[in-house]
Amino acid sequence: MKIAGINMTYEGLIPRVQKSMLSKDKEAMQPHIRAFVERAVTFATCPECDGTRLSEGARSSRIKKISIADACAMQISDLAAWVRGLDEPSVAPLLAALRHTLESFVEIGLGYLSLDRASGTLSGGEAQRVKMIRHLGSSLTDVTYVFDEPTIGLHPHDIQQMNDLLLRLRDKGNTVLVVEHKPEAIAIADHVVDLGPGAGTAGGTVCFEGTVEGLRAGGTITGRHLDDRAALKDEVRKPAGTLEVRGANTHNLRNVDVDIPLGVLCVVTGVAGSGKSSLIHGSIPTGAGVVSVDQTAIRGSRRSNPATYTGLLDPIRKAFAKANGVKPALFSANSEGACPTCNGAGVVYTDLAMMAGVATTCEDCEGKRFQASVLEYRLGGRDISEVLAMPVAEAEEFFGAGEARTPAAHRVLGRLADVGLGYLTLGQPLTTLSGGERQRLKLATHMAEKGGVYVLDEPTTGLHLADVEQLLGLLDRLVDSGKSVIVVEHHQAVMAHADWIIDLGPGAGHDGGRIVFEGTPADLVAARSTLTGEHLAAYVGA
Repeated sequence: MKIAGINMTYEGLIPRVQKSMLSKDKEAMQPHIRAFVERAVTFATCPECDGTRLSEGARSSRIKKISIADACAMQISDLAAWVRGLDEPSVAPLLAALRHTLESFVEIGLGYLSLDRASGTLSGGEAQRVKMIRHLGSSLTDVTYVFDEPTIGLHPHDIQQMNDLLLRLRDKGNTVLVVEHKPEAIAIADHVVDLGPGAGTAGGTVCFEGTVEGLRAGGTITGRHLDDRAALKDEVRKPAGTLEVRGANTHNLRNVDVDIPLGVLCVVTGVAGSGKSSLIHGSIPTGAGVVSVDQTAIRGSRRSNPATYTGLLDPIRKAFAKANGVKPALFSANSEGACPTCNGAGVVYTDLAMMAGVATTCEDCEGKRFQASVLEYRLGGRDISEVLAMPVAEAEEFFGAGEARTPAAHRVLGRLADVGLGYLTLGQPLTTLSGGERQRLKLATHMAEKGGVYVLDEPTTGLHLADVEQLLGLLDRLVDSGKSVIVVEHHQAVMAHADWIIDLGPGAGHDGGRIVFEGTPADLVAARSTLTGEHLAAYVGA
């Protein structure tokens, strides 16, 4: 087109919408675009291929009446059995490799998945175990494997399988390094390195090195808490009402009817893949005042931090502005107070074309993100960059009394300390937080809301044994303040502390999806009728 005497190309409206909205993953869109897409666009399964994404030719090729789409939709444990029954001498090596991979899925406790399951729907623990399978089939030796909490999302029954796999990797002649909190996983170690003594600035030193027995006798925080056992409650709370779930059939659930008690601490448990998340996230009626606090990434850029996410920065900015007689916008690194060289990012990004980009600390503000003139304004003897570099525990003290006393900021900091995040600095980028930290940060922000049902998905992820006790205290305080708490959890300490347990099973995938027990933890231990009951009984020493 010729516009103002210049030849220009114009992209049509339909290609533009297709490119910017329809071809992108909904989750990756900016919030305002996602809100529009959810309102204006309907996504439906393709009627031609029925969502398999395969052409007619691919779907019509079959082995023993099974097409590749059918094979991908099968539960992996069934698919492994089907592949074992194939006898094709011309592709024997291929079949042997395929059998080995499928059997590895079953061994690692993922036999309940299907190969066509979208990667984005896997939990953190499932995704990590899928990565492990790639290495189990490897014939490499003298390799160092590093696993970061491989027991996430695993029932005590599944942890035993995981331990066997780690030992097999070691016995092939490899070095296996595991970052882990679970006593069952620590117990199989040949050598333990215990870091501490505290978290954040109070940590960073090696407190102990040696055997597991040495750790027990070593007197470190981990050693002292290694044999901690939460006792069953003498008295359980009485429910104040129920949340009815009727005919739930999401994923592998078999028309489940269950009454989830309200006003108590209710734990939903069961082996990995038994249908816990499907029941809680997929079947609880919307509009029941349910706040779901999970471990998904928090939407935000690398400029976001705990102070901006929790709303803590607003009262802090106002306190600085009031103390110095200037406007609050100066104390925001995303607004007027930002260092002009790095635009308040603290680092300068250099794009090296064909190589990976490099981030260097801004030379003008030295990574503090603010203009030099802003750093001259002080509150309680600290400038804004020093306040953002404080850990939560120190900031709670700082804003609690004296010249810097700010009740609104102190309340938010108290909630962050309650959820066990006392070691996080206020300005730490959210992109650097672990899944467990993200979940606890979300929980701290929701704690201020009135009423409602809280759904927590494995809140013990990433928690040290000593912090589990603090989490149980927090769950109790939430329930005592009139909230209903539903926890999807495998940790026996949380199960033992519950008022009511719903146990799904008996197995995973199509062997699960049924409720095998509902009642108090004491009844579950007495009955020992399920895998969970047996492990909980062993845990509490019944």
